Amino acid sequence: MLVIGLTGGIGAGKSTVAQLFADRGVPLIDADLIARKVAEPNTPAFTAILNHFGEAALTKNGTLDRAKLRHIIFTDTDQRCWLEDLLHPLIRDEIEKRIKEIKAPYCIAVIPLLLEVKPYHFIDRILIVDSPESLQLERAAARDKSERAYIEAIVKTQVDRQHRLAQAHDVIVNDGNIADLIPQVESLHQQYLTMAGCHSEPHSEGSPC
Repeated sequence: MLVIGLTGGIGAGKSTVAQLFADRGVPLIDADLIARKVAEPNTPAFTAILNHFGEAALTKNGTLDRAKLRHIIFTDTDQRCWLEDLLHPLIRDEIEKRIKEIKAPYCIAVIPLLLEVKPYHFIDRILIVDSPESLQLERAAARDKSERAYIEAIVKTQVDRQHRLAQAHDVIVNDGNIADLIPQVESLHQQYLTMAGCHSEPHSEGSPC
């Protein structure tokens, strides 16, 4: 099966593009959702995070306060590296497990930090969702209801746009609206089906084509 790694900077529109592929019957694997799963209460990762950051990292409900953790790791490089070293091997293993369970011509693995962490050996092609940095900042600030300076701090932890594009096999430009994305997604969808040896739409997850 062809495995496409979808990534891009914060606010680039990764989720929107991923959903357009899902609308075409393409299986999705979301690294952010997996990150939540591997650090649920009573997991080894949860315990390690609690021991490292203390109860200040918890909400009143006893779950991880992800907003607080994000603020810590995007303002402290050492803490970010510690958390990445803990979580990313777990996330990588779970993504690979799910890939092996999928039966389809190709799948999309949405991995925001695909280019920032150690290589994912099972990714066949890298698909970048690209937007001007000014637009990324505007979207992310509006979506997360965060100050621009905080979003800028996150951007600085990610690879720059030039490096990201240099690593891409395929690029979707997201500098307009969803109507501009649809033909780009459809074109790549047909390209990936062809690369996977298919000549028509996948009929179901259990169908080879």
